[in-house]
Amino acid sequence: MVLLKTEKAEAHVSGILFDKDGTLLDLNKLWTPWATFVLDQLEKKLASLGRSFTGHRDQVFGTQYNSSGSVIGYDAQGPFAIATVSESTGILAWQLYAAGMPWNDAITYVRMVSRQAMSKVKQEHAHPTSGLIPFLIKCREKGLRLGVVTADSTDTAEIHLRWLGILDYFDVIIGYDQVKNSKPHPESAYACCAKLGLSPQDCAVIGDSNGDMQMAKSAESALAVGFIQSNDSFYLHDADTVITSYTQISLE
Repeated sequence: MVLLKTEKAEAHVSGILFDKDGTLLDLNKLWTPWATFVLDQLEKKLASLGRSFTGHRDQVFGTQYNSSGSVIGYDAQGPFAIATVSESTGILAWQLYAAGMPWNDAITYVRMVSRQAMSKVKQEHAHPTSGLIPFLIKCREKGLRLGVVTADSTDTAEIHLRWLGILDYFDVIIGYDQVKNSKPHPESAYACCAKLGLSPQDCAVIGDSNGDMQMAKSAESALAVGFIQSNDSFYLHDADTVITSYTQISLE
């Protein structure tokens, strides 16, 4: 086993489970084009129905805007950061249903727009989080088993990790489509650990949402490490420790 240490916590581990968006990849840079396209199309559709969003645009997904209307960030506790594909579809379809569109038509429309929006998410938008690549190299050198547990689909996760050139570092990828209960339920962690041949107690979990931390706690993992890209970690209530860069983790 390897001693994984941060400034405030440590644990002996044989593996690490990573969240994807916001933990391995910069969430805002990767998904902003998708969210902008989807919300623009939804706003136009609502206008054609004589309606608008039920609240402010930034309340639909939790995206944040500057004075010119460009996305500059997101609510780390909102659906943009945490929701699964199916949950996001439901959120958007409800806006259309509230405007008078039949639910089945609303779902069909949102799925169509979402597929179109995926063409806006390109490889050049994929950027690793701070210190990630050197950390993955150290993990490989230490013989740690690595897995990804994501609210995204497994196929999409593989594409994004391939874009970054880090797919081969991971032994297992568990998307929402491989479990009945996505995060914060521990099922994803159990499924990932089973394929890694490890117990959750032998693994640390690293993620950028409190849902990741709750999953880690429910699965009784060795350590729950919160990853943030700012100094504001108030929402990571269940984290054992919080980092802003992988350079803040040592492996001994």
